[in-house]
Amino acid sequence: MDADLRTRLTAAATAVRQHAHAPYSGFAVGAALADEHGRIHVGCNVENAAYPQGLCAEAVALGALVAAGGRAIRAVALVAGQGRPATPCGGCRQKLREFAGDAVPVHCRSADGAVLDTTMGALLPLSFGPEALA
Repeated sequence: MDADLRTRLTAAATAVRQHAHAPYSGFAVGAALADEHGRIHVGCNVENAAYPQGLCAEAVALGALVAAGGRAIRAVALVAGQGRPATPCGGCRQKLREFAGDAVPVHCRSADGAVLDTTMGALLPLSFGPEALA
């Protein structure tokens, strides 16, 4: 991921994280996705009193991408946690994989600046994607 895109995605994820609804866990997450048109789509986590009914930030951002007509993820940024950057949960890894190939860069950053740069393939090795159904 080029430095400019990484900076823009991280800034967008950091900004949207401020709107997270996380009264139960206190763990605010912001996500930003770049689509095939160069647009950035954001999402934050939205918890619910019926705890399993909440939405992960990545799923919210993915919904925004699809609603805007995007069909491919070119890069991902996630901002969450302290000290150690959080990575997408297993369910979100699969959701992202539907629109992102193995080489798509994933930039994870903690709220206090620790960084982990990886790829979809490293996060979800031997994944099951749309091409498996072809």
